Amino acid sequence: MEKKINQFVFEEYTSHTDLSPTDAALLERARDITKVAYAPYSNFQVSAVAKLANGETVTGTNQENASYPVGICAERALLSALGTLFPNTAIDTMAIAYHNLNGESDKPVSPCGMCRQALVEYENRTKSPMRLILSGMTGKVFIVEQANQLLPLSFSGDDLK
Repeated sequence: MEKKINQFVFEEYTSHTDLSPTDAALLERARDITKVAYAPYSNFQVSAVAKLANGETVTGTNQENASYPVGICAERALLSALGTLFPNTAIDTMAIAYHNLNGESDKPVSPCGMCRQALVEYENRTKSPMRLILSGMTGKVFIVEQANQLLPLSFSGDDLK
């Protein structure tokens, strides 16, 4: 038997004011767009805003449904729109923010497992790493250099061959 260690490094900022102007603006847009999320059941509004390699910006928010499995997370809503509007265009940076109407929104949020898989698939599809800026409405901010770092043993098309 051989034990293996998988680690990743991420940046932690005390506040959005410590970010570069470009990253701070992207995060502020994500924080602002949480208000259009459709989350009447959980009151947990999530948004994702992507700056594309071509300079365009695309947004997505979570869209809940009374039949819970029918809803879609902000990250996958964004990727779905992106696949139609700008097929195969790489994402340079995606900012993900949330507003918890039932409590605090002061620590970074991380994509769920299904979204992590979708983000890794998109990185593989475009053959380009995607930076992630993770935050709440206030407080610390995490920056992860590549989405695939959040899912080290991901499933991919290579597994289907």
